[in-house]
Amino acid sequence: MSEQGERVRSILESMSLQEKVGQMLLIGFHGTEAAGDIEALIQQYPIGGVIYFARNVESPEQVQQLSEGLQSIASASNHTPLWVSIDQEGGMVSRITEGIALMPGQMAIAAAGSQDDAYQAAYISGIELRSMGINMNFAPVLDVNNNAANPVIGVRSFGENADIVADYGVRAVAGYQNAGVVATAKHFPGHGDTDTDSHLDLPIIHHDRERMNRVELVPFRSAIAAGVDAVMSAHIYFPALESERLPVTLSRSVLHGLLREKFGYEGMIVTDCMEMDAIAVHYGTVEAAVMAVEAGADLVLISHTPRLQIEAYEALISAVQQGRISEARINESVMRLLMYKSKHGLLDSRMNADNRSEDVNLSPVQLDMPALDAGTERNSLLHQAVAQRISERSITLVRDQIGMLPLKMQRTLVITVASSVTSAVDEQLSETSTLGAVLSRYGLEVIDLYANVENVSNSSASMLQAAREQEVEQIIVGTYNAGSPSGESQCRLIEALQQIGKPLAVVALRSPYDLLALPNVKVYVAAYESRPLAMNSVAQALLGRIPFQGNSPVSIE
Repeated sequence: MSEQGERVRSILESMSLQEKVGQMLLIGFHGTEAAGDIEALIQQYPIGGVIYFARNVESPEQVQQLSEGLQSIASASNHTPLWVSIDQEGGMVSRITEGIALMPGQMAIAAAGSQDDAYQAAYISGIELRSMGINMNFAPVLDVNNNAANPVIGVRSFGENADIVADYGVRAVAGYQNAGVVATAKHFPGHGDTDTDSHLDLPIIHHDRERMNRVELVPFRSAIAAGVDAVMSAHIYFPALESERLPVTLSRSVLHGLLREKFGYEGMIVTDCMEMDAIAVHYGTVEAAVMAVEAGADLVLISHTPRLQIEAYEALISAVQQGRISEARINESVMRLLMYKSKHGLLDSRMNADNRSEDVNLSPVQLDMPALDAGTERNSLLHQAVAQRISERSITLVRDQIGMLPLKMQRTLVITVASSVTSAVDEQLSETSTLGAVLSRYGLEVIDLYANVENVSNSSASMLQAAREQEVEQIIVGTYNAGSPSGESQCRLIEALQQIGKPLAVVALRSPYDLLALPNVKVYVAAYESRPLAMNSVAQALLGRIPFQGNSPVSIE
């Protein structure tokens, strides 16, 4: 055993059962300060780590202070330093959006067409997360999104082609881990071909093993071969992989038999949140936490409820004491978790770049820019420039059958359907900028109208009246998941606007699949997201200030 292994083994042998079980729990909490309930919980329970959501975030400076505060509480309580984790995928699923170089999401990166972009985006995100004391990111998404009706993955994926998803995913893994942050390949063995959100129910995927080997499993095998630190399990039932009606998170056949034994994966296995309905409703969060450890999970994620977090901790201890789970099984996971904490410098209690393992390559050549400290002003400008370049290259002109683009500098009605929480993984965006407002800043004469997804039907009459009576020469509609069941009112509005006879373009501000619900639209642009950077990029492309360079990573024609 290596010197590092011997050191970790000695730490493991000095730990009580309670301390070891605590290492296997990752918890969420409410609040933006290291105080109150979370302070008391860390003091009392030797938990393995925490997860941040938007509810924990005000600014990068505040997040850094929060991370330092939580680590200080753990240290003062003589507990092992914490994993500090987050879902910072980029694009529409990002918990930190201000004061950083928020990167485009994965489908936008793939649309821009360069695997190096995946590396650069992940590397920049990683060093910015690291500067805030965050050492584990639940990204990249390696699901192959080949189902247009998928309600929860969509633009979070690199696309529908398994090999392309694998290639982009491996580069993203390298970017995060070269920045000193744990990369997490999710959602094993693949959440891309579902029409059910596992936050709301238990999806079932009936593909046979041959199909899964050919499609869903390809990116995960590549990430494992590339040395990804962590893999997150999906709350999905695959009959081809598990004879009992168990989601992957609770299946020993999948986590141990397939992932560990067949694929030879030696990194950390972390569950998706055990409070999601696919688990909580069918199995119960607390009992499922025990089942997940039995199945082979190393780190159990419980994101919201302190009572459930404490009960799961106590249930795992009881399971060992009663012989349901052997202490050797616990030791196996905790040894692995401590080895990775050692790799990332946490066992030295120093949260800085000097503690990365020797095999980490921080070559600035790979990034095509100087590898500067995250906090410098120059570095911030360089980071923003990378995000802008990727965003501008991602904007995709799918069709322009009437030669409407670039837009003429004429009076234009611009309708923006506002971003909305479409699944529990989303969090309501704070931005209220409309596409019309951005176009107006570039000199276009705009009538700027705005509606929430839920209120489009109520606003349609006034929007149609504006189109008929305001002497507009052209119409732009920014849709938001118009192809989903909740998007029918958007489709009806667009059909009615088409009847007016003015040139009309649709800009998909999230799902590029909106075109499938709007086959008669003659001008269609995919932006993949409605973050301010994407809104600026699509506005410039519509006006001809930059070329359309993107190519859709999914089939929509």
